[in-house]
Amino acid sequence: MSNFEGKMKEKKKLGAFKFMGFCFSSHERSLQPHHCQKYQHLQENELEQFPKNHNVPQGGGSQGAGWSPVSTSSSGDAGQSEVQSNKSPNIFYTPKDVKELRQNPGYGLCDIFTFEELKLATKHFRPDLILGEGGFGMVYRGVIDETVRLGYKSIEVAIKQLNPNGYQGDREWLAEVSYLGQLSHPNLVKLVGYCCEDEHRLLVYEYMASGCLEKHLFRSEFHYIPLWLQGMSSTLTWLRRLKIALDAAKGLAFLHGLDRPIIYRDFKTSNILLDSNFNAKLSDFGLAKLGPMGDQTHVSTRVMGTYGYAAPEYIMTGHLTARSDVYGFGVVLLEMLIGRRALDRSRPSREHNLVEWCRPLLNNNKKFLRILDARIDGQYSTKAMMRVANVTYRCLSENPKGRPLMSQVVEILEGIYEQEAGHEMALLAKNEAGVTLYEASRDAPQKKRSSNKNKGGRKSAERRDREVRSRSEPPQEGIIFSPSPDRPKSCGDQNAL
Repeated sequence: MSNFEGKMKEKKKLGAFKFMGFCFSSHERSLQPHHCQKYQHLQENELEQFPKNHNVPQGGGSQGAGWSPVSTSSSGDAGQSEVQSNKSPNIFYTPKDVKELRQNPGYGLCDIFTFEELKLATKHFRPDLILGEGGFGMVYRGVIDETVRLGYKSIEVAIKQLNPNGYQGDREWLAEVSYLGQLSHPNLVKLVGYCCEDEHRLLVYEYMASGCLEKHLFRSEFHYIPLWLQGMSSTLTWLRRLKIALDAAKGLAFLHGLDRPIIYRDFKTSNILLDSNFNAKLSDFGLAKLGPMGDQTHVSTRVMGTYGYAAPEYIMTGHLTARSDVYGFGVVLLEMLIGRRALDRSRPSREHNLVEWCRPLLNNNKKFLRILDARIDGQYSTKAMMRVANVTYRCLSENPKGRPLMSQVVEILEGIYEQEAGHEMALLAKNEAGVTLYEASRDAPQKKRSSNKNKGGRKSAERRDREVRSRSEPPQEGIIFSPSPDRPKSCGDQNAL
């Protein structure tokens, strides 16, 4: 027997497997504005791996013995949320198919609607009430009140109707019902109810008036801006970006802090929804998965998510941990600082991948400050910005163990936000004219440097800021380019809740 055959037999005895590679689908989802491919094939037994509670009543009751929804009403830091959640029973009832859901329909946090009721809520799915379209299907704006169901308190909702010919199916629909039907947190979008009547599959969410983060961050890339969004400010201020990042971090920290953590697995700008006050909430739990338990260090699963946001070790091995979400959070945080997409092939080749281009610059004050989003110039202190840059750098570590916990990220961002908000409040109290917070302090050294470099005449700070930016960028600020025909028209699968 050859040495090679002997080694192969030994590997078979040990049950060893060799990872041969991975594949991202070449077919782009029609509603992924960032030109990202997303896995659409859920593992056959993925939902069956969830723990089941056999004490759920058969009669459609909302709560059975030994089961209750996991929730917290606290909007405080993630550490508190994690402590609260650990005290809650963390047993998720997850039906393996729609048939089982119909036999055990009860969830403590959402209602079950008939198809006729949702037709009334959307005025028979009137076209002018369409908020957007995703891989799941159409999203409609609606109202559920006493005309829809007697005694129901009036509430504005977003109703997502599954397209039977779309990229998502019953498994992702069931995953979303299972998680959001049993979880409640200020930074998770609320599932008001669902409809599972005959072939109809609908999800009813609270209406998020400001749409998704993607629409605001990359506003110039969209051909069509809905009327409900046109009246809003097109600029995300520095303080507002910090608050959105903090809210999203709290949502992830809550999921990771459960007795058995939930890994979100698809963290990106189109899945961060904003209410009328720009409070951020996580949406689209179709790819969420229960994390490791006991002595397990990870869960092995088929690689799914959005390219550009997925952690490198997850792509290479299929090993999923909470640190995989931390990497995705770092990508979104970098997008918010730079004002560019995670992947953008319209840029020069070295700048196609935002993380590869920017991560080496995050620890270099001068170089990093030159590539920041021009829309937040003069709104931040250098010290605070570099603290955020350091958090981003750690989140994007190629070594999962080098990434911080989301509860740690929340603690850091809370301190930075409170400090920046306090400075802005103090300045506004002193100056009714509303001068930009750090405009004077940044202008002074710029003019001094300008006089040393240009003895014949001074350039304005604004003009010099444009020149020190990457020369590969177009000279016009806010230039509008025409995306490819298959660029989606709206945010992700829950684009306009």
